[in-house]
Amino acid sequence: MKTGLLGAFVVLIGLGVGAQAATRTPGRPHPVMTPLETAATACFAETILANPAAMKHARAGRWYEAAGVTGFLCRPEVDAMVQAHDALHGRGTGVRYFRTAYTRHLGEQLAGRLQPILMRHDVASAEPAADKAEVEAAGSDHPAE
Repeated sequence: MKTGLLGAFVVLIGLGVGAQAATRTPGRPHPVMTPLETAATACFAETILANPAAMKHARAGRWYEAAGVTGFLCRPEVDAMVQAHDALHGRGTGVRYFRTAYTRHLGEQLAGRLQPILMRHDVASAEPAADKAEVEAAGSDHPAE
């Protein structure tokens, strides 16, 4: 009797997980995942900015390598994303999601966040530009030898 109840319980749990996974809409992110993905990407961006080796990769456009240099620092954010994915879509799917779908778009996300920061900008001087007449006048004060 106990074995039959246990078997029925396992089947019901399995059906519940299958039904939960079936409600997933391919191509549309789950609302729970969006803030977790954003937090992980923000962590990668911040740690890249703080690490000279990662910045070297980022300046060369090697975003995946830049994130790999500092990836262990973002472990809590990645773990939260993986666990949420597992809870939504079944055990073991979170790691696969992180290694495939998330990392496939990570470079684009990091480029969007960091490229404006990495672009070299001309710096304006606080001093007004020297007038041509002033430059010539200054040059005539010193006689040629």
